[in-house]
Formats: sequence, C-alpha cells, structure tokens
Amino acid sequence: MAKLGVLTFHSCINYGSFWQALCLVQGLRSLGAKPVVLDHRSERVSRAEWRCALQPLLPARTARPDISLYALKIRKFLRAFASFPLSSAFALDEPFAPEDCDLIVVGSDEVWNFRHPWYGGVPLFYGEGLSAKRIVSYAATFGSHPAANGLESFWADKLRRFHAISVRDENSRTIIERALGRKAALVLDPCLQFPETITTGRNVFDPRTYIAIYGHSFPSWFQQEARRWAASRSLRLVSIGYRNEWADEQWLDGGPYEFAGFIAEAEAVVTNFFHGCVFALLNAKPFACALSDYRSNKIRDLAHLVGAQRHVVSQKTSQAGYDAILDEIPDKAIADRIAELRRQSRNYLTDVL
Repeated sequence: MAKLGVLTFHSCINYGSFWQALCLVQGLRSLGAKPVVLDHRSERVSRAEWRCALQPLLPARTARPDISLYALKIRKFLRAFASFPLSSAFALDEPFAPEDCDLIVVGSDEVWNFRHPWYGGVPLFYGEGLSAKRIVSYAATFGSHPAANGLESFWADKLRRFHAISVRDENSRTIIERALGRKAALVLDPCLQFPETITTGRNVFDPRTYIAIYGHSFPSWFQQEARRWAASRSLRLVSIGYRNEWADEQWLDGGPYEFAGFIAEAEAVVTNFFHGCVFALLNAKPFACALSDYRSNKIRDLAHLVGAQRHVVSQKTSQAGYDAILDEIPDKAIADRIAELRRQSRNYLTDVL
C-alpha cells in the first residue's frame, strides 16, 4: 500500500477547516487509501489561532463571560483533532521533508491564499521541501486572492512540480490556467464530496424550531431581513460559534460535531461563511448567504458551480426574494448538479490514487 500524506490546515479552530480535513481523510480511506495528516507545527500559527478563537470579532473585544465559552469551544476542537491519523510532527517553517510519502495530497482549504492572516505565503503548501514521488492537490483554493492579481513566477514554478492540480472554485482555476498554462480540475469541497463521513453530535436545541446563524460581522440589512423572516415564522435565531447580538440565543461553545448536528436539524441557515453554505447544501436546508470581502470569491464561485446563485443575497434582494429561498429547500437541480460533480471529483481522486 502506497504511503499517502494529506497536507492541509488540520488544527484550525474553525468548523469548516476541521470538517474538510476529516472528510478528505475519511473519503480517501473509503477509496482504499491509508492517509496520514502531515502534522506541521508552529508556535507563531498556534498563537494566532488561539488569539483569533478567543477574540474572533476584533477590533471589538470579547466580553469576559464569552471568553470562558470560547475556551471551552477550543477544548472541544482539541479533543476532535485526536481523530486525525497524524504523521510525526515537524516544524512548519523548516526547509526539510516532513515524511517520505509515495503521494502527498495538498488541500483542501485556502492553502494557496496569500491573504490568509497566518498561513499566507507558506512555501510548504506549494510543495517546498516535500519528499514524495508525486504531489497533487485536491480542492485547493487561493481564497480571497483574486485572479486579476495573477500569480508570481516564484510561486508558479513551485506549483509546476505538482503532477495533478484540482481546485474548488473558478477563481483558483483561472489563476492556475493563466500562470501555469495547464488545466486544473474543478472538484467539490470534501464535505460535499464525502457527506457520509460526517458524524453529528448532541444538539441542545429542539429540531426545526430555530434558524441557524453561522458567521459574524453581518451587514445590518441582512440582519434586519433575517429577523423579519424568523419573526414571521415564529422561529428563533440561534448563533453558533460566534456572538451575534441580533440573534435570540447564542451557542458559543459548540464543538465541530455539535455544529454538524445543529445545522442538520435547523429549519434554515443564514450565513456569510463558505461552509455555512456547504453544510446547508449537504443537508438540503433553505439558506441565505451575504457576501463579505474576504469570502466573496469562494462563496460566489460555489453558488455558480452548483447553481445556487439566488441564495446569495444583496442589499437589493426583496422581502419576497428572502421568502422564496428560506421557505423551501434548495431546487432539486442543485442536488443533481452536486451528484454530477461528485462523480467528476471521484474520478479525479481515483486517477491520482
């Protein structure tokens, strides 16, 4: 059996990062592989990760009672990380091979996003120092780095070492094709590709009695419409993972497994996060998403990829528009498109394996 390493953001205090890493590992196992997660470590990154987890709404400071709840959330993540099959630990910034592998899969997540606040521009994710017979990517993304900015030859030359490249959004595919002159396969985020690997934890709220809020720093116009719709249906707005003062209730200390159960049992989802959309889609939940500067590329491209553009709202969206997307489950055509993309993504993975 070939030695297979997965290189991703596997220790982020973030629901989406956790689930896409675990789904990719479990999904590769379902295809007959025996992957290990390459366990990169960095004190600099760990400090930044914990600081963000405890103060997620900066420049607004976290209230003292919330800090203890965010700390409990962190502890739940640390326990969940124990489910990853890890390689021997190695330093993120040291220029030597972490572990010899026959194949290394880089991704998913924003592994190539130069604008990521602490992982941006780390050469390791571009293949620097990796000792493997083959290096490929799966559902990698440049995140908020726009295609219009291009890719410097320094980074493009590193990606030329990759034997196969797949990305999860059109923005990233355009960057690869312009900089490298080669096609990049468009594949699904691992959570959408391998939903059967997601295990749900205990949900403290009664099913179908609430609308799930996932994200933070929502524009006021979006808050107003979400509150209007919830009130008209006698539903509570419950925010998970982050404090949103406009919510009726907060679940700040929800762990990754609890998050999965919480979204699965919600009546609808309102979000401005990529994986808020992903988990709404994989659970066939009505949802509305507001764009933010940091996440606009990947959310807009995901919506276009699966045909869910009308679920991305703006200040111009009418009340009738919100009613239409929050009263009914997503169109069947979306599920059909996701099923087609699953076949394409599986073909890519079986080819590289």
